[in-house]
Amino acid sequence: MLKQKFFLAVLTLAMTGAVVANAQEAKPDSTKTAGAQELKEDERIYARALRYNDVTVAKNALFRLIEKYPQDLRYIEALASLYYEYEQYSSSALVALDLLKIDDDNIAALEIAAVSLENIGAIERSVSYYESLYLLTNDLFTLYKAAYLQYGLKRFTEADNSIKMLLSARKIDEVKLNFPKKDNTQQEVPLRAAVLNLKGLMALEQNNKAEALVQFNEALKILPDFELAQENIKTANAK
Repeated sequence: MLKQKFFLAVLTLAMTGAVVANAQEAKPDSTKTAGAQELKEDERIYARALRYNDVTVAKNALFRLIEKYPQDLRYIEALASLYYEYEQYSSSALVALDLLKIDDDNIAALEIAAVSLENIGAIERSVSYYESLYLLTNDLFTLYKAAYLQYGLKRFTEADNSIKMLLSARKIDEVKLNFPKKDNTQQEVPLRAAVLNLKGLMALEQNNKAEALVQFNEALKILPDFELAQENIKTANAK
């Protein structure tokens, strides 16, 4: 129903003095230069493979970097992001979950895990990562996603709490989401209207048609041509 692109970009692996130092300290003096050179080479291969859209070579370079420098989480993050960007959601979820075992507050990993698990249908697991991500970021779209999945799982008490938090959020009127229309275009919708529409869906699911219609119409007061709310009113009236 809802389409919103997350701000997940494949990580750029710029050389840092700390990484070079780690590579050098792990080797005898005679191999310091060789170790730094290997690191630079793998990072150059990775960057060039991305430039030429050769995902297989880019992944292989990352696997080598992860194997050589497992303490540097940038490489694991980059691999998770690369899988995600190319919609290999099972793989991106697995890498992100491994990363979270090392760093359970890693925002990039939480985001990748949440979205990837949702895309492979593991909704119950997905919603927990959206919830954790919101607690770290206070991002309202993340909270909306959690609320929507809670509603889909019929966890109405949790969804209602999330909706209340959204509607009382100071910045709710600054956020807009993209919803698909029947003609396959996208419609920009204020978050408040989207939340009221969700509140109406939850009421309708609980057989409260009157309350559902109130919420759908409140959403239309904010955005009169909100197509999804219009369709939901038709659905409610047909019951």
